Amino acid sequence: MPTAKQQAETVLRHLPDNCTLEDIQYHLYVLEKIRKGRQDIEEGRSFTTEEAKERLTAWLAN
Repeated sequence: MPTAKQQAETVLRHLPDNCTLEDIQYHLYVLEKIRKGRQDIEEGRSFTTEEAKERLTAWLAN
């Protein structure tokens, strides 16, 4: 698994030369959220689509 620094370097290589610091921050933010989501799935912290629908329906009913 690549290190955080390696992942950041990959992001920077793929962004255009005229990107802003905000563009860089956004892409790193999205990359981190994907990493955390995958980790949650691996550790069993996820819901099936049906479970999510049931929870959302219950939440909206309140």
